[in-house]
Amino acid sequence: MFNIIEGGICAPQGFSANGIHCGIRKNRTKRDIALIVSSTPAAAAATYTTNLVKGAPLTVTKNNIADGYAKAVICNSGNANTCNADGIEVAEKMCSLVADELGIDSKDVIVASTGVIGQKLDIGSIENGLPELVKGLGESAEHSDYASEGILTTDTVKKEIAVGFTLGGKECKIAGIAKGSGMIHPNMATMLVFITTDASISPAMLQKALGEDIKKTFNMVSVDGDTSTNDMVSVMANGLAGNKMIESDGEDFEIFAKALNTVTVYLCKMIAGDGEGATKMLECSVSGAKDEKCAKTVAKSVICSSLLKAAMFGADANWGRVLCAIGYSGADVDVNKIDVAFSSKEGKIEVCKNGAGIDFSEDVAKKVLLEKDINILINLNDGEETATAWGCDLTYDYVKINGDYRT
Repeated sequence: MFNIIEGGICAPQGFSANGIHCGIRKNRTKRDIALIVSSTPAAAAATYTTNLVKGAPLTVTKNNIADGYAKAVICNSGNANTCNADGIEVAEKMCSLVADELGIDSKDVIVASTGVIGQKLDIGSIENGLPELVKGLGESAEHSDYASEGILTTDTVKKEIAVGFTLGGKECKIAGIAKGSGMIHPNMATMLVFITTDASISPAMLQKALGEDIKKTFNMVSVDGDTSTNDMVSVMANGLAGNKMIESDGEDFEIFAKALNTVTVYLCKMIAGDGEGATKMLECSVSGAKDEKCAKTVAKSVICSSLLKAAMFGADANWGRVLCAIGYSGADVDVNKIDVAFSSKEGKIEVCKNGAGIDFSEDVAKKVLLEKDINILINLNDGEETATAWGCDLTYDYVKINGDYRT
């Protein structure tokens, strides 16, 4: 039903994008600003960080899309525009500059920034670079690449995906780009994500779909336990696919929600696997929980455990750290029922049964845990609910990266 397609965020009809170096970042080989534009007004929805310290762009974006619509996204990297006295003014100026170049209303612009906190953002660099940024807008996969590069900070890889699906006989597309490598932890949003779709859906239902989705996706990702100040996930839906507008619950809404989830889960895994200094992507799958809250609590606690993350870095099947994380999670579980196993493309090895260790081959376990993608499988044997969380291992390089992040 959902097929991965080419084109990135430009795959949906009516969307163009670009990314360039405008001078915010010292390294001139790094793109530091990105622009995404819809050719027609688009329904818009967004979710924001729960950190009380919020970047100025989030406040401006929330005000701008209060009417449920937008036409463009502007995002810079290298500077978070957070904790600055003139932050709101600068964010609003970014919107007005984009509006002037595109001939649209400044209130139709979603604005975002990412990078160092507490340093003033030079609007002059953005103002000087915008004509080139707009002139270079295009609808190719290459232009999606440019935009995805423009939002990266310590990321080592671009994160983008496009998916095709059908609504009421009409071919629709949904796509997303993301940045996220450090300062990533539940709850919402844990990174910057920009999603485009040509499906027709009302702003209210778009917000509902996004709000429900993040509970099982972006809120279940953790790299280092720090919830960022600038996190945001936004979606623009311009309706150019021509499907009947989704204005209420029903089959079409469910299909759209699943298409959105296909995009967000893919980006979650990309973000987790590209955690700062990471060598492995960890997926914790919890089954047999008495309720969803219990399943989520356990999955999050395990994926956030520094001791477990370090063990995975060393390919050490130290399953006691899994039980430890479950035990302090606050979840209502019977520890005498818990089963634990590790798996990867090299196979699966059971290490704990009914809350107690069982004999297993350390050599086989090491082989399983030396792979890049590791699954931590937990069965609570106490119900039917499930949950999944994503994270990464904890390495020496995480400290190196963050020891001189600002300087």
